Amino acid sequence: MTRRRNGAAASPPEARRCAIYTRKSTSMGLDQEFNSLDAQRECCEQYIAARSHEGWQLVPEHYDDGGFTGANIDRPAFQHLLADVEAGKLDVVVVYKVDRLSRSLLDFAQVMARFNRADVAFVSVTQNFSTADAMGRLTLNMLMSFSEFEREMIAERTRDKIAAARRRGKWTGGPVPLGYDVVDKKLVVNDLEAVVVRELFS
Repeated sequence: MTRRRNGAAASPPEARRCAIYTRKSTSMGLDQEFNSLDAQRECCEQYIAARSHEGWQLVPEHYDDGGFTGANIDRPAFQHLLADVEAGKLDVVVVYKVDRLSRSLLDFAQVMARFNRADVAFVSVTQNFSTADAMGRLTLNMLMSFSEFEREMIAERTRDKIAAARRRGKWTGGPVPLGYDVVDKKLVVNDLEAVVVRELFS
């Protein structure tokens, strides 16, 4: 039986394909030789390079959104990133700060759920946040809980607002019943249609 000799080289770590996502809300300054997106990318590249011994490898694809708000996820490079995540092309997504990915807690939670389904880790370089470790996953679970709470609060406020509007006789949406019109957000009788309705039920 052959024994492994002491000091034999260990097998290299499994490669982890890393993508960098950068975003800037305005296009101001993007024409500079070294702009905000470049600065974000450089910082993320250094972070990935420092973990090359763990198998982290930067993919050549660039995912850069210059001049796009973080209030929603309707951004071309970000949608490209999500498509590559769900196609199984990536293992880690790295950003400079969490708000580069999204400024909306609800959107962030939904994106994290998509990353989780694809078994993709998320890292924020400057905030020391990574779902690749236990503490990061705990933080993520807390964020997801806050997100669910926010969703429920929004739904509750919406229900309360609709109920209050109805108590004041306000029309709150949906198909207008036959025999009525909406005037100044209130239902008023349409005399012509009302005749038809009365005939139907007479």
